[in-house]
Amino acid sequence: MPEPIAINTDFTVIGAGMAGLSAGLFARRRGLGTLVVGGPSELAYAAGPWDLLGVHPIEQRYLVTDPWMGIEALVKDLPKHPYARIREGDLRAAFAVVLEAFREAGYPYLRLPDGNCEVITSVGTRKRTYCLPHTMWNGVEAWRDRVPCLLVDFQGLKDFSAQQIVATLAERWPDLHARTVVFPDTEHLPEVSPEFLARCLDLPEVRAKLAKLLLPLVEDHEAIGLPAILGHHHSTEVVADLEMRLGVPVFEVPSPPVSVPGLRIRLTFEKLLRQRGARLLLDDRVVRIGPHGDGFQLFLEKGDRAYVVNTRGVLLATGRFLGGGLSADRVRVRETLFDLPVSQPAHRSEWHRKELLDPRGHPINQAGLEVDAQFRPLDQAGAVAFPTLFAAGSVLAHQDWMRMKCGAGLAITTSYAAVDAFVGLSRPARGEA
Repeated sequence: MPEPIAINTDFTVIGAGMAGLSAGLFARRRGLGTLVVGGPSELAYAAGPWDLLGVHPIEQRYLVTDPWMGIEALVKDLPKHPYARIREGDLRAAFAVVLEAFREAGYPYLRLPDGNCEVITSVGTRKRTYCLPHTMWNGVEAWRDRVPCLLVDFQGLKDFSAQQIVATLAERWPDLHARTVVFPDTEHLPEVSPEFLARCLDLPEVRAKLAKLLLPLVEDHEAIGLPAILGHHHSTEVVADLEMRLGVPVFEVPSPPVSVPGLRIRLTFEKLLRQRGARLLLDDRVVRIGPHGDGFQLFLEKGDRAYVVNTRGVLLATGRFLGGGLSADRVRVRETLFDLPVSQPAHRSEWHRKELLDPRGHPINQAGLEVDAQFRPLDQAGAVAFPTLFAAGSVLAHQDWMRMKCGAGLAITTSYAAVDAFVGLSRPARGEA
């Protein structure tokens, strides 16, 4: 293998999911030389909505209407939850930064002034969430007002059935109707994927063909819903063009993974980070890491390419089991890079409750890293493991983001707090990365 390429930087983020990419954005905003390292992330599984807090208390399955009031109650009930370490002003500021950046990048997210909005899902259920991509927002309004609406699916597209959605919502939305059509120029294909259709719709000539196909179906409908396929790189143009051609609002219904909106989120973050001067090594693997001087030294590899990174601060945004931040054997859960202690039940027999659908959830779903007030992981003795090592996102303990519906909020706000803590502790000079 050739000599490793040397990189010197202020702040290195390990992980390229929602927390890691948000952290890179916040670090560049604070003027830090920033490197983001990570392989394929969980964003491909993200349906598009960004949750702040959707359910609390989880054992009562109480749906939260106002997430800010919900967080106030949550931190009183669960004082170890990561939200309890962040002031409300910083929670709001974190979202404001990301939302403004996405607006500037051409993939805006929309929200109500303070409350959660409600959107229908691909199986006809309803979901409360905090922010939605602009491609889905007309669906919020169509559902709220119960306007006459047509849902369209496509021959050969699996895991999305307009008929199923209509059947599930029939009593609540009587003017909702379904049609199945053949997407333009796919008559010969036995199966089509959402990403393929989204890339097709980036082309104006394909949009014209689809609009010509759908226009006779509009009739008295006041909105048209489609699977999440409204463009891969040019969703704003796709929505505007189809609405102009059809004369009614158009919207996406959040769809199962692999999710086009999830891919858009990653592409938008990458675009923003490159524009703002961050260095991205998204296909490289951290093979070794350890303390080095006042910071850390990381060794990265990909094939016959290698890097050695000298950095003053590191943020672990490595996720849980799917992201690879945590690993479980038959005895314990361990953290995969530093072997930091993981908060977890004392015995494996206590990882799960007897009932699969126990309303309290399973204790293993709250396993993760213990941190101090500045989001620095703790060692076995309860002291800070390393002065400039931080953690953010789902690798943190004392949260069940899937059942609490707080995944994006957890990722965005804890990475914001961790970056601010690093800046406040070290005040480093701007680096080279």
